[in-house]
Amino acid sequence: MLGSLTFYRRILHENLFSSPNIFAPTPSAIQGIGKIGNHAASQLPAVGHGIAGIMAGATVSFIAAPVEHIKARLQIQYAVDKSKRLYSGPIDCTRKILIRIGVDMIHNQYRAHGIRGLYHGLSATLLFRSFFFFWWGSYDLISQSLRTHTSLSTPAINFWAGGLSAQVFWITSYPSDVVKQRIMTDPLGAPLVGGERRFHGWRDAARAVWRENGWKGYWRGFLPCFLRAFPANAMALVAFEAVMRTLPE
Repeated sequence: MLGSLTFYRRILHENLFSSPNIFAPTPSAIQGIGKIGNHAASQLPAVGHGIAGIMAGATVSFIAAPVEHIKARLQIQYAVDKSKRLYSGPIDCTRKILIRIGVDMIHNQYRAHGIRGLYHGLSATLLFRSFFFFWWGSYDLISQSLRTHTSLSTPAINFWAGGLSAQVFWITSYPSDVVKQRIMTDPLGAPLVGGERRFHGWRDAARAVWRENGWKGYWRGFLPCFLRAFPANAMALVAFEAVMRTLPE
């Protein structure tokens, strides 16, 4: 994801934000964040980083969506006896979604769900990752603020900005992640066992969460996710920024 983020930052800088006729310089366009995107990152305003985040999120969604879909289905298999589980593992789950053929009560074959079934929940994944706008936009703003008002070293700035911006991301995106999980764990229907589909769209899943638990349903499990976000992403950004600073212009 960080690779595509760097790529889109450069594209936006070279083709949109570098034109004085379109965007006037802002304080956040003066300094860079480490050397992510090298010169491109050093010229983008916060909104540019946010837009690059949306574009990177959309790109990675086409890789992440099927992986998250398989993971979600495996995580809701609670049977202690493994022989009673629908899927024995990720490969088996993928195979059954893609190519399994079933037979109904009158011996008519169902078609497998195919690639479309594997990408079940893609639209919800794209919506969830559109909130990368707040992650990378806030990362730029926090970094600039720490540079201006503190004497922290560059790695320390990367650490605090990476952790805090990740928490901003989860505060803004968590309800959409809950709905995404509901969609991805919704039964696909025949030929797979487990029931018929309940949700035919994002709105159906969101309404179901509200009916069952009200507004609290959208924040179930938020605290562990929020607490984990800071150290995991802070260290990831420190490492990534350090690598980028070693690369030539």
